Amino acid sequence: MNLLGDARHWLEITRAHGIMRRYFVVNGFDGALTMLGLIIGFIVAGPAELSVIITACLGAAIALGVSGISSAYVSESAERRRALDELEQTMLTDLRDTSHGQAARWVPVLIALTNGAAPLCVCLLIIMPLWLSERGVLSAAAPPLPIAALTALFVIFSLGVYLGRTAGTSWIRSGLRTLFIAIGTIGLIYAVTRV
Repeated sequence: MNLLGDARHWLEITRAHGIMRRYFVVNGFDGALTMLGLIIGFIVAGPAELSVIITACLGAAIALGVSGISSAYVSESAERRRALDELEQTMLTDLRDTSHGQAARWVPVLIALTNGAAPLCVCLLIIMPLWLSERGVLSAAAPPLPIAALTALFVIFSLGVYLGRTAGTSWIRSGLRTLFIAIGTIGLIYAVTRV
């Protein structure tokens, strides 16, 4: 088997596809909402250097990625080890060198990478308009913070659409639900900062 085939096999025997999908969506949503909060915070606070905004957003994106990888790896490796121990006790045999043993070692790595990559990639996508503006690629007339905020809203809506399609429910309703959460977050930020 090749690496991709092995990974599919490990995910199949551990039934971890759903876990990876949930981690991707949950942490992608966290990343998008965090970036949206930072961007709205900078809009409310008033003028700031674009390089400062990008650095703050990039710092948060990296922190979310590292947090996602480390937290998922620690928790998933413990869960997989426990599941393997239970299976070994049931079968009265050592499974370390079997597919189940390999899965117990590698599935936590795959889940951790998904858990960390989701918020990092989503954050980088949302930061892109800021970076393009700083590099002079976007027109000076195009306000980078509102464009980044709209990008975040689009990503959040898209994650909701994905959830709706995965669940076999109304994708538009699911997308609008996540969008309303984002808009509510914006309203809350404005309400708190105006006190």
